[in-house]
Amino acid sequence: MANRPLRRWAVWIAGMSLLVAACGGGGDSEDKQAGGAKTHNGVEVTVLTFTGPQIAEPLQRRAPDFSRATGAKINVVTVPFADLYDKTLADLATQTNSYDAFVFDPQWMGDFVPPGYLEDITDRVKGDQTLKWDDIAPFFRDFSASYKGRTYTIPLDGDFQMVYYRSDLLKKDGLKPPATWDDYLAIAQRYQGKDLNGDGKGDYGSCIAKKRSAQSYWMSWSVAGSYLQSGGTSQGSFFDVDSMKPLVNNEAFATALDVYKKTTQYAPPDELNLDVGDTRGLFTSGRCALSADWGDIGTLAIDKKTSTVQDKVGAVIMPGSKRVLDRATGRLVDCDASRCPHAVDGVNHAPFAAFGGWSGAINAAVDKKVKDAAYDFLAYMSAPAQSNVDVTLGKTGFNPYRTSQFDNIDLWVKAGMSKDDAENYLGAIRASLQSPNMILDLRVPKSAQYQGTVLDTAVAQFLAGEINRDETMKRIEDGWEKITNDEGRDEQKQAYAASLNIQR
Repeated sequence: MANRPLRRWAVWIAGMSLLVAACGGGGDSEDKQAGGAKTHNGVEVTVLTFTGPQIAEPLQRRAPDFSRATGAKINVVTVPFADLYDKTLADLATQTNSYDAFVFDPQWMGDFVPPGYLEDITDRVKGDQTLKWDDIAPFFRDFSASYKGRTYTIPLDGDFQMVYYRSDLLKKDGLKPPATWDDYLAIAQRYQGKDLNGDGKGDYGSCIAKKRSAQSYWMSWSVAGSYLQSGGTSQGSFFDVDSMKPLVNNEAFATALDVYKKTTQYAPPDELNLDVGDTRGLFTSGRCALSADWGDIGTLAIDKKTSTVQDKVGAVIMPGSKRVLDRATGRLVDCDASRCPHAVDGVNHAPFAAFGGWSGAINAAVDKKVKDAAYDFLAYMSAPAQSNVDVTLGKTGFNPYRTSQFDNIDLWVKAGMSKDDAENYLGAIRASLQSPNMILDLRVPKSAQYQGTVLDTAVAQFLAGEINRDETMKRIEDGWEKITNDEGRDEQKQAYAASLNIQR
C-alpha cells in the first residue's frame, strides 16, 4: 500500500517522457526539456480553424498536453466554414496578424502563397524525424502540402469523397454497391420510404449534405466528375487546359445536374438544409441506405455511443458513368478504349480529392519564436503518435493520410472495426487515391470564389427550383469567366496547368 503513490508518480513521469519525446519538432530553440522536446516557455500561439467539433476537437483536446510538455500556450479560435477563407485572407493581407497559424483548406494556397503570407517549411519537414514526413502518402505530401515544389502546410487529414452503403441491406436483397450513378439512383429509389432501422418509420434511400454556404458544392462535383474527366488526372475537370474555358455548359454537366437533383427525390424532405454533420447522423442512426461523403462515416459508424450500424456499412469508390464529355462538341458520348482509357468494366470513375485534407500553415509575418512553437504544435498533431489515434475517431473529422495508417489494419480493428470492414473502408480510399483518373481539386487564385461563391450559389438555386438547369450552367459559366478575366486569363491558365502538373 505504501508504495502505490510512488508507482503512480513513476507512471506519470514515464507518460510525460513519452509525450515530451513526441513533441520534438522542427523549431530552432536551443533550450531542451528531458526527452528532446523544444521548450517554448512564455510563447503564445493562436490557431484559426473552423467551428467544429470536427477538426477543432483534436486541436483543442491535445493543446493542453502540448503546453504541459513545451511551455507554449495554444489558443484555438474557430469561425464558421463559410467565413474561414475571408477571415484568413483579411488577417494576412492587412497584416493584422491576429493569428499565428491556420488549419484550413490547402487549395487556398493559390491565394496565400504568392504574396508571401505563409511560411515556407520545406527544410523543416524534411529534417523532422518525429513528423516522419516520408510516411505521409505522396498525394497529400506532394500536392496538398506543396505549392510549386515548396512545402507550406503540414497535412492533418486526408480527404476523398466516396459512397457509403448499408451492406446488410444490399446483401439481404442480393444487390451490388453502385458502380454508376444510374445504379445509385436505382438503389436509392428501392429503399426510399422503407423502414431501414426497425423503428416503424419510413427512412431514406439517399442522404447527401446539400446546405448552401457549407460544403455542398464539392458533393455536386463528385457527381459531375465522372462525366467531365476521362483522360486521366492531368486532363482536369474544371476547365479546358488550353483555353481556360469552363467545362460547365455542356450535355455532360447538364446530365450531372439532373442526377444530383434527382437524388433529392429519395432523400429527407429537408435535405437542402442539411450539412455533413446532419447527414452523417442520419446514416449512423440507420436512416439512410446510401450517402456520399468524405471518410468520416467510416469511423463514425463504429462509435457505439451514437451508431446503430456497426458492421453494417460498406464503402466504395465514387460511382462513375458509361458516357463522358466529348470536349470538341460538348456532347455526351459513349465510353470506348480511346475516350475512357481508365474505365473499369466500361465505367469511367473519377474519384474527387475534394478539399485535399485539412492542413496546418504558419503565418510568415509573426515572430520567429512563435513560428517555432506553431510549427512544433502542428508537427505534434500530425506525428504518428497522435494522428494514428485521431484518424480512427469519428469525432475528429481527421481521415487517414499516412501510408502506415493504410497498411496497419490493427489500428482500425483496435478502434472497433471488424477486419473485413477495415479492409473495405481503407480499400475504397486507396482505390480513389491510386486512381489514374483522380480529380484534383481546383487550386488557382480565387478558387474560393469559383467554387464557394459562384458554383455553390448556382447549384443551391437550381436544387431549390429557383432557376432551371440551363440558367444554372450559364450562371456558373459567366461567373467563372468573369473571375478568370479579372485575374488574367493567361495567368489563370498557367496556374491551372501547374496544379495539374502540366509543364508549359
